[in-house]
Amino acid sequence: MNERHAIGYGLAAVLLWSTVATAFKITLNYFSPPQMVVIASLVSIVALIIIATYQGTLCHLFSTFHARPWYYLTLGLINPFAYYLVLFKAYALLPASQAQPLNYSWAITLTLMAALFLHQKIRRQDWIACGLGYLGVVIIATNGDLLALQFESPLGVGLALFSTLLWALYWIINTKNNADPVLGLLLGFLTSLPFSIGLSFYLGGWQSVPWQGWAAVTYVGLFEMGITFVLWLNALRLTANTARISNLIFISPFISLLLLATIIGEQIAASTIVGLLFIISGLVIQQWRSKSSRSSEVQQP
Repeated sequence: MNERHAIGYGLAAVLLWSTVATAFKITLNYFSPPQMVVIASLVSIVALIIIATYQGTLCHLFSTFHARPWYYLTLGLINPFAYYLVLFKAYALLPASQAQPLNYSWAITLTLMAALFLHQKIRRQDWIACGLGYLGVVIIATNGDLLALQFESPLGVGLALFSTLLWALYWIINTKNNADPVLGLLLGFLTSLPFSIGLSFYLGGWQSVPWQGWAAVTYVGLFEMGITFVLWLNALRLTANTARISNLIFISPFISLLLLATIIGEQIAASTIVGLLFIISGLVIQQWRSKSSRSSEVQQP
């Protein structure tokens, strides 16, 4: 029964994550990236408070923060503050069908950063995975014209790849966190919110937004930043086969491209499909490294 629930939670998380690239592009029609971070963070805070209350852990929020205030401030400034500012700006500059696969290479970035900061050994499979993954990145970024190395938006590509560094750094620092994961995530949003609000006012005023914009940004807050993360954690907690649950994530980018083409009419280049297949191949090879030890590393942005 637990395994059935684990697969259910995992599939729900993957399906919801598959929709967020489309939601990002819709929301960016109404809000700037800093404004998106503010509103989506507020929605996530409300959702996580409700979840923590249901789990009976909200009463430990202050004591958890008081024990390590600078640690949670650092986590919050990396994610959601810096990570989502960079990611949303990348989506503003690039077609979502390019930004999403580029960001999806974060797991390969994590391998390299774990070797640097956690002194983990990089095996031959990891080098092969990195080579395939970043070849896929170049194919997507150059629209398949590898020899010319002409980028549609060099800044957008750079920001999408920088977001993978921020996300990997967040999870490396998060390995030192022994607190309840929902409370840890909630504290990150709470500590970063004043910075997000300040930046949004510094860069420009808030304009009147129709209900469609508010609905889209609320969706982002619930299903990219908040609820879906908890679904994924529950899937990993309940399963007896972490690799099976982790492999579900490979479905996400293909569903995402289908939704982008269907809902917002974005044209999916053949080079994007080819590059994504290289990235997925690299990630599959990474899974061979140690199937039983991937649960702590496989978290989706």
